[in-house]
Amino acid sequence: MEHPDSPALLLADSCLAFAPVPQQRHRADGWTPETQANFIRALEAMGSVGKAARAVGMGRASAYRLRERPDAASFAAAWDRAISMGRTHQFSIAMDRALNGVTTVRVLKGGAIDVSGGPDMAVVHAALRDEVVPPLRR
Repeated sequence: MEHPDSPALLLADSCLAFAPVPQQRHRADGWTPETQANFIRALEAMGSVGKAARAVGMGRASAYRLRERPDAASFAAAWDRAISMGRTHQFSIAMDRALNGVTTVRVLKGGAIDVSGGPDMAVVHAALRDEVVPPLRR
């Protein structure tokens, strides 16, 4: 529930809506409301705090400090939703590439072209290890 004096919700048209964390100091290179919204979008797309922070020109540690501020509950909740969505998305991409394969084109000496591809079971196993999947019992 939004406080009547708080700023409008960012990303209000999505399930990632949140009230931005107020800036302690107004800095052009700080966590502005726009930077916070872009970070949440990047987190949804990438599923990685470090990558999302770099994508918006900020640091991973700085993102965690912002999240831990007392007035960041709404931002933290959007973060949790976004990272969950991002990890699910990345898992789906990895599984698709693993099962359907990726085509690799190499230009060899003399101009010959080698095209190869196919499923990569190592990626399947890595994806399953990263997810919370119980081991198969024999």
